[in-house]
Amino acid sequence: MTTYFIRRILLMIPTFLGSTILIFVILQMAPGGPLERTIQQLQAGAMQEGESVGSVGDIMSGGSSVLPESALRELRRFYGFDKPVYQRYLIWLGIWPREIKHREVDFSGEVTEVSKNVGRGNYMTLRLQGDQVGVYDTDGNTSKIWKAAIDEDASKDGLIVATIFQTEFSGILTGNLGTSYTYDQPVTEVMAPRFKISMFFGLTGLFLSYIVCIPLGIRKALNHGSAFDFISSVVVFAAYSIPGYALGAVLLVLLGGGSYWDIFPLGGFRSPTEVWEAMTWWEQVKDQLWHAVLPIISWSIGSFAGLTILMKNSLLENISQDYIRTAFAKGLQEKRVIWVHAIRNSVIPIASGIGGVIGVVIAGSYLIEKVFNIDGFGKMGFQAILDRDYPITLGFLVIVVVIRLVSNILSDIALATVDPRIRFK
Repeated sequence: MTTYFIRRILLMIPTFLGSTILIFVILQMAPGGPLERTIQQLQAGAMQEGESVGSVGDIMSGGSSVLPESALRELRRFYGFDKPVYQRYLIWLGIWPREIKHREVDFSGEVTEVSKNVGRGNYMTLRLQGDQVGVYDTDGNTSKIWKAAIDEDASKDGLIVATIFQTEFSGILTGNLGTSYTYDQPVTEVMAPRFKISMFFGLTGLFLSYIVCIPLGIRKALNHGSAFDFISSVVVFAAYSIPGYALGAVLLVLLGGGSYWDIFPLGGFRSPTEVWEAMTWWEQVKDQLWHAVLPIISWSIGSFAGLTILMKNSLLENISQDYIRTAFAKGLQEKRVIWVHAIRNSVIPIASGIGGVIGVVIAGSYLIEKVFNIDGFGKMGFQAILDRDYPITLGFLVIVVVIRLVSNILSDIALATVDPRIRFK
């Protein structure tokens, strides 16, 4: 079994790289990125003030612009567009050095040596040496921390522009997902509270679906063709036909203080902070559950019908198998035959698909979070795509990919647990 899981984990590496390369290239090449949007905003502001501005294409190519050339270079550097796309991907992974703490230095005329303040009163000496720039500390020694390079795009008309910077290996492999353009915070800090919210609702809904659907499917199979089976099938298929977000909207109208009964809140994860902090521990528990009822129902309704019918059909199929008839012929009690032999084999299809369900309920929750005004993981990811917030978008997709890959391994473990025929080698 150990060898099998080692192979599965190693297989995750090319799968992860392939999916992230595709996503990264598509995002980087898509029009309307953060740099273009920033320039358009600056254009709009300048036009309101009556200034003459060029087009976005002109600005990007270094033509007419409301921005100084140095500011435009800083924008490109800030958004990571000053490097080729393959370097940007490797930097994002954390296996190519990332340039940080940039400072620009100009060499004009006969000037070949410039002193530059790099912060906190510390000065470094930059010497132009052909097509290279040396960086030296106050003692005249070559700096081990700061590096410098000539900016070929900025250097023209006898002016040589160099950039002094530090480097570090920092990317997703080191736990650094970057800084959000929208929130101006590390992506991990933006994601963490929202991921916990989606995990709470998604996994709670998933757990409730399994503990309800499996017993319901068993009872429907054992009472196949009865009035209970018919009525429950009508309810199950009706629930299956209603999307979770649509059901959530209906529940809010009926039970959320809309036109009918004011039983549950209109949305949110819990009461406002000032109210929440004034509550006792028990009051906080009740408030959390009060806010969670309707979203959890909406979260779990999609898998409710599918799991119930899958359990019923699987059990009916196993009951008709030869080994069940053989067990009855040997005189085994009906309860033992059903619960020990038939049901264990019937949950195999459910166990094999548990990983895919986990990935869906955690990452595919945008519409439900939107309906209930829950600031969760799915809503954050969708909004990041609209805002062209590449660090959050890429971080979101990385988390989703990892969840799906890990969930597949969990499916294998669950399958091996319920199916004694499975042997991992």
